[in-house]
Amino acid sequence: MLAIAAAVVFGIYLLLDLFDVKHSDLFNFETFTSLGLLLLALYLAGVGSGPRNGSGSGSGRRFYGRRPGRG
Repeated sequence: MLAIAAAVVFGIYLLLDLFDVKHSDLFNFETFTSLGLLLLALYLAGVGSGPRNGSGSGSGRRFYGRRPGRG
C-alpha cells in the first residue's frame, strides 16, 4: 500500500511538471522526492505490509487444486 502511495506522489509531481503548474514552497521537487522516498523506505522496511498470520482471516495453509495425500 505504501508503494502505491509513493507511486501516486511521484505521478502527481510528474503531472504538475508536465503541465508546467506554478509551484509554491509546499509543492517543490525536494518535498515530493522526500515524501516519495520516505514512503518507499517504509514499504521496504515492512511497515503496513498487511495482515499477519493468525489474525483471523488468511491464517493457515491454502491448497489450490488437489490436496496432497488425498488418494
